[in-house]
Amino acid sequence: MSGLVDSVLSNLGPGQIGAIAAQLGVDPAQAQSAIEHAVPAIVGGMARNASTADGASALNDALGAHGGDLSGILGSVLGGGSGSGIGGAILGHVFGGNQGAVNQSLGQATGMNSQNAGQLMAILAPIVMGALANHAQGQNVGAGGLGGMLAQEVQQVQQQGGSAGGLLNSVLGAGGGNLSGMLGGLLNAFTKR
Repeated sequence: MSGLVDSVLSNLGPGQIGAIAAQLGVDPAQAQSAIEHAVPAIVGGMARNASTADGASALNDALGAHGGDLSGILGSVLGGGSGSGIGGAILGHVFGGNQGAVNQSLGQATGMNSQNAGQLMAILAPIVMGALANHAQGQNVGAGGLGGMLAQEVQQVQQQGGSAGGLLNSVLGAGGGNLSGMLGGLLNAFTKR
């Protein structure tokens, strides 16, 4: 996978995957597989939006000046906090009107129904944002370099192929949302804990 995708996946151990599986009402193996498909899809959606100057600027603003505390974000999302609501808002900006199609594609790739796929994406979106904030901050990447960094991440996933790469390609083939409406404070709800 890519550095960003690996960063997210490395923070999701058996306990977190079990908690996600319980929220979705699926077994942990199915949750693990779905997570491995969903994270690259979210990264791909962000890359698509960050491919324009306005989109990269909006995403950079949303990331804020602070890195994401992934354990805090995980605790909020898995502990019934406001994470999934924020995740839904992130996904709305990332995928726009194509969010339902992305959920359906994820469901088809993993054997989940579209509702569970959407719920999983909403759980993961704030985690991906936190990891992206850390990644960008660690590499000292601002709005100008964010699109290129995300494009490299996508390229690494696509080179590995497999069903996660196929889902990513379908996400990139669909029209994305518009990040220009994303509020800069979206991630700060988690990072200032």
